[in-house]
Amino acid sequence: MNTKTIENPVERKQAKRAARKEAPAVTPRPASEARGSNKKKVKVMAKGQTRKR
Repeated sequence: MNTKTIENPVERKQAKRAARKEAPAVTPRPASEARGSNKKKVKVMAKGQTRKR
C-alpha cells in the first residue's frame, strides 16, 4: 500500500491498519519445505575462507 500521498500521520496509520486488516492471512510454511530452502547455497570453497555469500 502506497501512503506517500497522505500527509497526516494519524490518517496514514489508520489507512495502513485498515489495509493490514483486510489483507489475506499468510499461510504457514508446509512441513515438506525446508526452512532455508530459498537461501543461496554455498558451493565448494577453499579452506580458510569465511562463508560469506
